Amino acid sequence: MNKIRTAIFGGSFDPIHAGHVALARAVRDYGLADEVWLLVTPLNPHKQCNNLTGEGERLAMARLAIAGETGIVASDFEFHLSRPSYTINTLEALQIAFPDREFVLLMGADNWKKIDKWYKGDEIVSRFGIIVYPRGGEDAPALPENVKWLQAPLYDISSTEIRRAFSQGEDVSQWLHPNVAEYIKKKKLYL
Repeated sequence: MNKIRTAIFGGSFDPIHAGHVALARAVRDYGLADEVWLLVTPLNPHKQCNNLTGEGERLAMARLAIAGETGIVASDFEFHLSRPSYTINTLEALQIAFPDREFVLLMGADNWKKIDKWYKGDEIVSRFGIIVYPRGGEDAPALPENVKWLQAPLYDISSTEIRRAFSQGEDVSQWLHPNVAEYIKKKKLYL
């Protein structure tokens, strides 16, 4: 039986923006995965950030951003794991919960460069495989066999920049799904 190849794209998605969705589409459209799961993380063990928007609100925004998309799913799986959930623990829990799927991790080149500092990063590479996307236009480096380089369009925007712009009343509509922008306004986020 062929397993459903599922790319895990973890992030705080605070807020989710056009670059996130375009990257998920690229993974799906280039055939690197059958599905891409946007795994909304309650807490990132690599970031010292205690002022995240509530996890339920970030999940709601992710679901709004991908409404109507095929093969892209917003997931709250990590909400139900002990915290912080290191990536290897999340991938192992996913493997147990969904034995019909083969999981691969999607990450930026910046994280790939420091995978050796991740908790059991070598196991992630050897057991699950990784799809790496460039963040600054860099060329594909020499990669292990189960690590793929995704030459996807670059989006020069970050959630941090969107939050800052939103708080200052700047127009960020080109970076947000209209329903996400409306949700942010309705909930008075990032003010």
